[in-house]
Amino acid sequence: MPVKEFGKYLVVDPEVCHGKMTFKGTRIPVSTVLTFLSMGDSMDDILEGWPELKHEAVLEALRYAADIIRGQYPGAKVIE
Repeated sequence: MPVKEFGKYLVVDPEVCHGKMTFKGTRIPVSTVLTFLSMGDSMDDILEGWPELKHEAVLEALRYAADIIRGQYPGAKVIE
């Protein structure tokens, strides 16, 4: 399976982290970062814990996750 890129910062490489989606150039799974955010860690916490990540990369992962949810539930709206 070839490497697949999703946007500028997200990648799936079968040779990295068992093919899980990671942030390009790292071995950091996107799901791990999203889990930490969902548990209440701030963006600053994330960037301090993983200094190789960029703010824009984490935002891209959040947008990608939101796009997946909207695709599974067409017409779903963001609750503010």
